[in-house]
Amino acid sequence: MHAYIWQTSSYSTEGANCLNLATAPDDTLRLRESDAPDQILAVNRASLSALLSAIKKVPAGN
Repeated sequence: MHAYIWQTSSYSTEGANCLNLATAPDDTLRLRESDAPDQILAVNRASLSALLSAIKKVPAGN
């Protein structure tokens, strides 16, 4: 298994419920939840960008 260099958003606290992000050697991204660090999701940059764009379009409170 590759030793990823995990990053956490500056908006996250040092506590639980943080999303961690790392770049893999094949230039895809790895995501994990700080509460479950052994569960890692692999995504490409375009897919993650599309997901974030879609989330931003959802009205607050939905």
